[in-house]
Amino acid sequence: MSPQRRTALVSVFAAIALIALKLGTGIATGSLGLLSEAAHSGTDLVAALLTFFAVGVAVRPADPGHQYGHGKAEHLSALAEATILVALSVVIVWRAIGRLTGHSGAHVDATWYALAATGVVILVDSSRTLISFRASQRYRSAALLANSLHFASDLVGSFAVLIGLLLVRAGYQKADSIAALLVAVLVTIAALRLARGNVDVLMDRVPAEAEEAARRAIAAVRPTVELRRLRMRQAAGRHFADVVIGVSPDAVLGQAHAAADAVEDAVQRALPEADVVVHVEPIGGDAAIRERAHAAALGVPSVREVHNVSVLSVDPGMEVSLHLKLPGDLSLEEAHEIAEEVERAIVAAVPEVTSVQTHLEPLAKESAGTRPRGFEVAADADAVARIVRDATGREPRELRFLNTDEGLVAFLTLGLDPGAPLADAHAAASKIEERIRRDRPEIADVIVHTEP
Repeated sequence: MSPQRRTALVSVFAAIALIALKLGTGIATGSLGLLSEAAHSGTDLVAALLTFFAVGVAVRPADPGHQYGHGKAEHLSALAEATILVALSVVIVWRAIGRLTGHSGAHVDATWYALAATGVVILVDSSRTLISFRASQRYRSAALLANSLHFASDLVGSFAVLIGLLLVRAGYQKADSIAALLVAVLVTIAALRLARGNVDVLMDRVPAEAEEAARRAIAAVRPTVELRRLRMRQAAGRHFADVVIGVSPDAVLGQAHAAADAVEDAVQRALPEADVVVHVEPIGGDAAIRERAHAAALGVPSVREVHNVSVLSVDPGMEVSLHLKLPGDLSLEEAHEIAEEVERAIVAAVPEVTSVQTHLEPLAKESAGTRPRGFEVAADADAVARIVRDATGREPRELRFLNTDEGLVAFLTLGLDPGAPLADAHAAASKIEERIRRDRPEIADVIVHTEP
């Protein structure tokens, strides 16, 4: 049995003993204060049983159906306990007001054994409040903390009952009912505070102190990383953090991974046993902005293709221009609405961008193609091969032709230096494409593919 469950089990036995003591003494003396405390201890028993079972559930490890663990079982238990406390307070207030207004007369006999029983109750309440509080701090248990607050309200209530009984002995019969009212008020305040704290956890309210500690820890990792987003929640004293950081766009995979590890370690040092997930994004740079804008545009329905994405730095921000390919059967009005949606998506995804310009193009319709016979394109094939040899000193890796509705299309594969920059490879391919179009005008289109 876990230490948390042992602490809860001690509270179960203590609640049973206190119920018997308070109920017996309350019936014998007619004290509403003691009877209300007996009822209060009855809720203690229910709460202790709830805590006993909830802690048993909460300590279970994560499983496929509960991948974040079972910690929120403690908060559900604490919320149920708060509900019971409020219901008890209503009953106590109703009985006390009845006595104070004379609607339910009752005589209270404040005997010596009633005072002695109340003293024993105070000692027990003091010890179990201290035990539960220390255990809640050691194991970070919301359910045990709820128990300690509950027992603390019992302790204050027991003092109120003791004072009420002493005043009854001095001749103030209504003092017992007033003490019962005070118990009800204390119980209600404790219940509402308990409910509020646990509802915050169940609703994933941001733990402000933990979030600030995490932000300070991540800030200490700078200038290596930039904090883009931090989301936090908690359950059963454990924190869960989702972190998005930015690293230099020039960083290699290993460097980005090391930055994520550094952030994870920093947060876990600030919040021991925290569950931290770190996502890495490139910081700034035209390439990073271009990629994010491209992804945002493709995320808009009806957008089939995005190309020629350009980024310009213009005070006070960045401007993006791009070409969109949309279905050709759309009306201009429909296409314009899609373009505006693309512009909004890019601005939302890339806050650095202040302006977006879109160029609309129809998506080419699917058309049939047929392979020409060899003798029909022999002259074209020889001319293309010669152009490639002149430009690269090598034969084409692959060359084929298709007859389409638009005319003859050449598909050409070039082998280039593996170490050549992409920009140089693109320039070489463009140069060959232009020469083919110039020398062989009967070729309607040329598709050039480059390989190392």
